[in-house]
Amino acid sequence: MRIAIMGGGPGGLYFAALAKQLGPHHDITVWERNAADDTFGFGVVFSDETLGGIEHADPEIYRLMEREFARWDDIDVHFRDRTVTSGGHGFAAISRKRLLQILQQRCAELGVSVHFLTEAPSVETLADTHDLVVAADGLNSTVRSTYADDFGPSLERRACKYMWLGTDKVFDAFKFYIRETPHGVMQVHGYPFDARGSTFIVEMNEKVWHAAGFDALATRDLAPGESDEKSIAYVRELFGDVLDGHEVKANNSKWIDFTTVRNEHWRRGNVILLGDAAHTAHFSIGSGTKLAMEDALALAACLHEHDTVDTALTEYEAERKAVVLSTQRAAQASLEWFENLGQYVDQDPLQFAFNIMTRSRRVTYDNLRLRDPEFVEDVTTWFAEDNAAALDRPVCDAPPMFQPFRLGELDLVNRVMVSPMDMYRADEGVPDDFHLVHLGGKALGGAGLVMTEMVCVSATGRITPGCTGIWTDEQAGVWRRLTDFVHRESAAKVGIQVGHSGRKGSTRVMWEGIDQPLDDGNWEVVAPSPLAYRPGVNQVPRELTTADLRAIEQDFVDAARRADAAGFDLLELHCAHGYLLSSFISPLTNRRNDGYGGDLQGRLRYPLEVFTAMREVWPAHKPMTVRISATDWVDGGITAEDAVTVAAAFKAAGAAAIDVSSGQVSPEETPAFGRSYQTPFADRIRNQVGLPTIAVGVISSYDDVNSLLLAGRADLCALGRVHLYDPNWTLHAALEQDYAGQGAVWPDPWRAGRRKPQTGRTDGPRPRLQLVREGEHETRHARWRPAEEGSR
Repeated sequence: MRIAIMGGGPGGLYFAALAKQLGPHHDITVWERNAADDTFGFGVVFSDETLGGIEHADPEIYRLMEREFARWDDIDVHFRDRTVTSGGHGFAAISRKRLLQILQQRCAELGVSVHFLTEAPSVETLADTHDLVVAADGLNSTVRSTYADDFGPSLERRACKYMWLGTDKVFDAFKFYIRETPHGVMQVHGYPFDARGSTFIVEMNEKVWHAAGFDALATRDLAPGESDEKSIAYVRELFGDVLDGHEVKANNSKWIDFTTVRNEHWRRGNVILLGDAAHTAHFSIGSGTKLAMEDALALAACLHEHDTVDTALTEYEAERKAVVLSTQRAAQASLEWFENLGQYVDQDPLQFAFNIMTRSRRVTYDNLRLRDPEFVEDVTTWFAEDNAAALDRPVCDAPPMFQPFRLGELDLVNRVMVSPMDMYRADEGVPDDFHLVHLGGKALGGAGLVMTEMVCVSATGRITPGCTGIWTDEQAGVWRRLTDFVHRESAAKVGIQVGHSGRKGSTRVMWEGIDQPLDDGNWEVVAPSPLAYRPGVNQVPRELTTADLRAIEQDFVDAARRADAAGFDLLELHCAHGYLLSSFISPLTNRRNDGYGGDLQGRLRYPLEVFTAMREVWPAHKPMTVRISATDWVDGGITAEDAVTVAAAFKAAGAAAIDVSSGQVSPEETPAFGRSYQTPFADRIRNQVGLPTIAVGVISSYDDVNSLLLAGRADLCALGRVHLYDPNWTLHAALEQDYAGQGAVWPDPWRAGRRKPQTGRTDGPRPRLQLVREGEHETRHARWRPAEEGSR
């Protein structure tokens, strides 16, 4: 094969070396516009997983890299004059310049032709004259731009400014320095890369950057290779105590806006993207060089394993795209955490350290406990003591999810909530035995708070004919049977979620076609504006008049009175998912030109009026919460910033907490779906508004629950599908964590089932000494000590 590689960075060179070894007869040429000794940046960090792949793919490259590695285990978080350390992480870093030298040397040994200070021929020419063209030409890829229609790139500019610098101060661990300044919060990411220097990245939100006056220093476009010396001088001043007399080193150092690169497709014919040309991920979860070298390894393997280039490129894209998308989700969570860093500065240093460790959601409570059990024990103890002080109770020795919580004046035995889930089993709005077993079973299963499905305030406010209601005394009486059972047989509290379907009403039950209109028995649907949920499919709703608004408000008030009579402990107003009150809040669905439309304040007016009217009749000692959609996931819809304003308005009206969901307002939505994907919205509201939040959305393990609570991102976690899978999920989570206490009480008739059933033995007994040693754990706290490494 004739292979052309555009870009002589680590990704391109590593692929060239691997491909040449696997196919010695391949004619491989690399074009690099810069000189051989040019490099922009300082150090590169690798994970153990990546290093394992490199070691097996090319032991010689690995051997040369390993000789140069700076290795350490600890992460130090410097925050508020305190340093909190977490160990057991395992890092290996190398100078970027030295890495390039190793890869260049290996390519030369293998007979790869590398042209430095040379622009590659056009990609069209290379594609015509070569079997394969690898576009490893970086963030500003000309290949990607040339074939933009084929690759479908998106470049998302983020809200932080950062600058790559180096220093001759050799850090002994990974360092986060959090600096509170009069202008806002700034941070340094630092790590050693050899015996002589460290990478020193300064980052801050763009608003802080402007407030600090960096915009006045960075007033002109800098030439390639030129550094922003004025800004660097200011950095020296700001972080002089961190540098402790050491130098700051520049290398093409200037302020950068991080750009997340995504591509719908990675190939066009025989042209394939690799590294930053295909994707970027924020540096806070790992280096772009690491991802590029992983791409190179996968591409070389696919070419070797398959008979045709076409099949190999298809397999490469499928293999790497899934991995990269997962990495980018984690990177997105991490970069958003740093963009909003200012909202965490009131946290205790221990909680802050746990928060920063788990920011990407890849590292969790249990994962950290394996790496550094002492650190996790310290944070868990702090959380328990802080919670006990807030409740004026003795300290509860329990994992975070089993710590008690006070919501308004309502005491909950733990932090687990059964999320509202529509069952579509009611007859004329009346719940039946199915609802008693469904919700009663979840209460017996250990959850601290059990929520009904959305209970509708009128017959025409139902989503489907199978939805429950509370518009009659008969319905309230049946609900009373359920609440009495929960209170009599369990330690759980039970809440009711009240709502009106709005334009999403008069549809079939879920298993007959979600959001599909009824074939017969339709009822008129209403909304703030006459906009169908799906034009041509769903009804065009009637626009509500002022008289209609008052009548529906009264329906909500009557529902609140009946909910109290029915014995519910908590009332949640449903202002999410595109139902009536949600439709008032979103600009996608509210086009009114009276006092109930227009800007966000106007669109919030009616939901707030309804909430206030209900709060007046709902007993003062019982809390009210509000479920909102924190984003519509559609351009022009509600944003995360809007959600903060919405939450603050409901807080002022008397809400005890916000139940933070998202979307389902428009069928055009494109949610960033993934594990715990809605949690950042709850996090933002909790820490910016100062109001308890309930996190919901693909929270599927007790590890996730403990992680979110301990990091201070939410106060309660609502779980739906896991409780459908296992109604006793909370009790089983307690067993898995060896917890037995007031936060997870087994019903007396079930106490014999508190141990897992025995299963068939799958292995022989292990030696006694092995069992003894398995009970021991010593956290690795290795620091980078160059002198010690050199003496080995």
